[in-house]
Order: sequence, then C-alpha cells, then structure tokens
Amino acid sequence: MSTDTSVPHPRLSGLDASDSALFATLLREAPIGFALFDTDLRFKRANETLARLHGVAVTDLEGKKPSEVLPDEFGEIVEGAVRKVVDEDRPVLDVDLQIDGRHWAYSWFPSRAADGAMTGVVLVVVDVTDRVLAETSIRRKEERYRSLVEASSQVVWVTMPTGKVVDDAPEWRAITGQTHEEYAADGWLGAVHTEDRNRIEDAWQACVSGDRIFEATYRIRTRAGGYRNYDVRAVPIRRDGEIVEWVGANTDVTGKREAEEMRGRLTEQLSAAALRTARLQQATSMLAEALTVNQVVAVITEVGRSAIGADRSAVALLDDDKVRLRTITPGGIPELPGPPREEIGIEDASVMSIAVRERRPFLAENPESLRGQIPAEEIDTFARLTDERAWVGLPLLAAGRALGALRFSFTRPREITEEERVFLEALAGQCALAVERATLFEREHKTAEALQRSLLPDQLPQLPSMQLAARYQPATRHVQVGGDWYDAFPLQDNQVAIAIGDVMGKGVKAAAGMGRVRNALRALALNDPRPAAVLSGLDRLFTATEGLEQITTLAYAVIDPATGEGVISNAGHLPPLLIFPDAPPKVSTAEAGTPLGWPSQRHQTKFSVPPGNTVVFYSDGLVENRRRGLDAGLDEIVAIAADAPPEVLADPEILVDFLVDRMLAGYDHDDDVTVLALHVPPKTA
Repeated sequence: MSTDTSVPHPRLSGLDASDSALFATLLREAPIGFALFDTDLRFKRANETLARLHGVAVTDLEGKKPSEVLPDEFGEIVEGAVRKVVDEDRPVLDVDLQIDGRHWAYSWFPSRAADGAMTGVVLVVVDVTDRVLAETSIRRKEERYRSLVEASSQVVWVTMPTGKVVDDAPEWRAITGQTHEEYAADGWLGAVHTEDRNRIEDAWQACVSGDRIFEATYRIRTRAGGYRNYDVRAVPIRRDGEIVEWVGANTDVTGKREAEEMRGRLTEQLSAAALRTARLQQATSMLAEALTVNQVVAVITEVGRSAIGADRSAVALLDDDKVRLRTITPGGIPELPGPPREEIGIEDASVMSIAVRERRPFLAENPESLRGQIPAEEIDTFARLTDERAWVGLPLLAAGRALGALRFSFTRPREITEEERVFLEALAGQCALAVERATLFEREHKTAEALQRSLLPDQLPQLPSMQLAARYQPATRHVQVGGDWYDAFPLQDNQVAIAIGDVMGKGVKAAAGMGRVRNALRALALNDPRPAAVLSGLDRLFTATEGLEQITTLAYAVIDPATGEGVISNAGHLPPLLIFPDAPPKVSTAEAGTPLGWPSQRHQTKFSVPPGNTVVFYSDGLVENRRRGLDAGLDEIVAIAADAPPEVLADPEILVDFLVDRMLAGYDHDDDVTVLALHVPPKTA
C-alpha cells in the first residue's frame, strides 16, 4: 500500500506527464506571476509568485473574484481587465502597476478550448522595473539632446576639452566685432564686460575642470560699442566616456531682461502695496489676540517696521494728567539731546508731542525738513548727535481722544508716499483701539486677581514639624475670577486640615460658590473634622442649595503634624502627587469619589507623610490645557518631579515654583493654577 498522501497536480490537456510536470514547475518556480480565471471572473489557478506579489496565499485565491481577495485598488483593476477580455474576446496587454516600488506588466489573454470556444482568461505578470528605469533614462537623455539641438540654432561656439577655442565662430564675431586673431586668442571671453569677466571666467574653468554643464548670464560688448545681455549654456561632448569638446550656445536676452526689469519694478510696487495691505490685515488679526499693552506694542512696532523699513520705533502713552508721554517700548524716547528718556512733555518740541498736540501725522523726510518744522535750538543739537535722518510721528486716537503716539525713524532720508501715509494712519488707528482695549483688560485683570486672592487664606499655619507652601496663579487669557481655591487651618488636638478644590466655571457665580464651600468646610470641620463627615455635610449643603449644575471637586485631609499620619477623602478631585526621598514620585492611586452633591457614600482612607516625604495637591490648570490632555499632564508632572534636584524637594516653597514654571512652560496659560505642598523634613540626629 502506498503511503504518499500528497495531492497530485492536475494534468493539462494535450500534455504528457513529463510536459505537465515541466509546466507545473515553471509556474511554481518562474519569477513571473500566472493566473487562470473562468468566465465568471473567478480564480481557477494561480502560482506562488502572483500570490506573494499581492500578499495572499494561493489557497485564498481559488474560487474567488479578484475584488474579493486582492488588496486595495488592485482587485478592481484585475477584475475589470478580466471582464473586458471575456466581454470583448481580445487581450488586454501591458498594464503597468507599481507594487512596493517596482513596476509589473499585467497582460490578460483569452483561453480557448480545442474548438476555439473561450474557456477563461490567462493572466501573466512580469517584473519590468529594469526596463521602465532604462526607458526613463533614455528619455531623459533624449530631452537633454533636444535641448542642445535647440540651443545650437543660436550663436554657437566650440572649444577643446581644456576650454580653449579651436574653431572660428563668424556669427559670434559679427556681433562682438572681434577679429579672427582676437577670437583665437581670448575666445568668447574676450567680449565679456570687464565687471563680469573674472566671475564668468572662474565659473567656466570650474565647470571645465569639474565636468559640469556651464550656465551663466553676462554682458557682451557689441560691435557698436554698447553692451547686451546674453545667456550661455555649454555642455561637454563625450566619446567612449571621454570629453572630446565643449559646445556652447549664446542667446541674446537683452529685450527680455529689460522687460523683466520693468515688470519687476511694477511688480515691486504692487507687491509693496499688497504687502502693506496684508500687514494691516495681519496686524488686525494679531491685535485681536493681544491682551496687554506690551503685546499690542510688540505687534505694532514689528508690523510697522517690517512694512515701511523703519530702523527704530517707539510707542508712548499719555499719563492720567494728559501732560506727559510715557514710553512703553524699552530704551525710552530718543527725542531730545542726551540719553533717551522715559517721559517727554506734551508741550516739548518732539515728533510725538507735535503729533499728539495737533492730532495729525508728523512727517520729516530729512534733517532739514525736521528743522523746518521744529525751529528749536535743541532740535539742531539733536540732529547733529543722532544717526536718524527721517522721522514719522502718528497720534493714537480713540473716539477723538488722544491716547499717545507712535514714532518710526530711519537712518537715511526717507520719503513717505501717500499710500504709505494712508497705511500708517490705518495702523495707528488699529493700535489706538487695541491699546484702549488692552488698558481696560489689564485694569480688570488686576481687579479680578485681587478679588480672587482675597478669597484665599492670607497665610498658612506655621508648624515646627511640617512645612506648607502654596501658589495661586491666575490665567492670563481671561479677566473673570475663577473657582480654584486652597485652605489650611489648625484643628483641635493639634491636627491640621488641608483642602483644595475647584468650582467649575468663571465669574461671580464660581467665586461665590468657592466662598460658600470654603466657609461651610471650615464650619463642618470645627464640629467634626473627619474627612468623610465633612464631605457628607457638604453633599447635604449642595443638595439643598447648589444643585447639580454647579460641579465642584474637593480633596480634604486631616493630618497630625507630630506623626505625619492622617486621613483623606476625595470628591472627584485630581489625585495628589506623592514625592519620596528614596523612590520615584507617583500620583496617588486611591479612587476618587464623585463631585460634591452627587449621590455617593463618602469614604476616607488613611495616609501618612513620613519624614523626608512630600504631598502636592493641585488643580487641573497645572496639568491640563487645550494642547495637553489630562493623562499626558499627569505623566509630565511625575517626570518633572523625578528630575527635581534634592535641594528643590527639600523646600516646598522652591518646589511649588519649580513645578509651576516647568508645567506651564510652552503652553498658553488659559486656566487658573492652584498648588499646595505639604513637606515633612527628615529627622535630624
């Protein structure tokens, strides 16, 4: 009995056993892809090469349509071609498909029975990458050859492989007026303008020695004694790999250059106008985001200087009494003799003072123009001492009220065109509106920050065996008070209460909610300081007065400073950061409860702060913003704490600054930040 269990390959009709085996071997081993389809467009047979090419197994192809098994768009292409052969009874040849950077030629042929009837479609796939690359190379060479032929219709010259002239060029000499002897001695270089000669000769010799195509533009002296602009291109001619000569072609581009220069001047003027318009639009957009006066000044001075090419700029605002201009830009105002000053009087003889007093632009194109408009002795002295040679002063007016002035100066005489004047006046108008808005913002922001800080404790408890440090940093992108807060106060039995919370939202409602939670927490803690009891009491308060729309999170702990032992309860607040002297820092893994007022059974867990350890409580503004998610922020604060030097970890005052500075670096500060650190110093001998 035979033990051979392999499946025999089917014999092909018309072939004997040896021919069939040979055919099967070719299909299996040949580096071409092969497939046979029936008239229903399904695979009847395919070889390994085709299957590997498309990243599938041979067994996966059998009985399937190409669109069902081949990846991406290949299935649709193959199936479409098979359908076309079946429908039209003619082959589809040499369809180039790229797979993994190589080119494969796909061809489909009708398969017929002995009586000529179509029985299916045969697909043959051949790797033609080398052929495609060779054709591409030949095509590129042909393009270069055609370019050389086109260039040869111009004035042509020929040199030896060393670059020395060998043949006469009558057409060239007819243009330049060179004699045969002059051309034989100096060649085409003899007619090059003296200012261009050294540059062109060096470039030509570098191309000859470096076997590189030579391309240049230079001026040629003509027979009439004038000069015309020519483009030149020279290429090496090779035979058996060796350069046998250089062929160059020159084209007169004088008319083209003159037209380009004229077009360039017009384009430059149009571009300058378009640039100033774009700059003004850019300034409007940037000023809409500028919140402080310094930010406004930075935008205006940069846009003005880049738009009109000013060398220096200054911005000054009127004081409350409207009698003096106070500079905002660093360095003061270089208006009068002596060092730049921070203030000048509104009645002084200066560019900005006159612009503000007369409420119109002040323009001085040169020192003579300045003296003519300000005939004061000190101006003569100033003009002699400064390197400035032209000045522009612009009043900042908002609703007809003067706010200050802009000043641009140039170290060369400078005429301001009417178009530039219109631009500068529009820029000054935008600046005035932005300054007015920024001044109001800064005033309101300071008021909001003062109100926020008044709701926080004036000082933290001073404990001999435990150190406390806290930071509150308001957001810079809003003026409303927020709901972030912290608290620390002594309890009975020498214990200390620690709390940090966040009332979601901004404005008076959030601040009022913060004040109610803080006061209620203190009252409940004095009656029963246990964290679970305090949070349960706050839940009852929220159910009765606040409602679920006022989302508030809170972490509250009670600790014994003498032992470092304590208990904590968390109502949906972020986990505290734990810092150890001999282990990597981490955030607490204790499960946080629900925010205040949400139905929940409050629990408290034990925790301890051994000597040398630190616990850091914080609000979400420290770890989360519009560009950084919460999980990434928690990972980042752990990494920053791990990199902190020992002297930073030993001082909570330094530690909180260290964490805030590094966590906020590179991010927009769009939320309040609250941090409270508790540190137990190591025991001393």
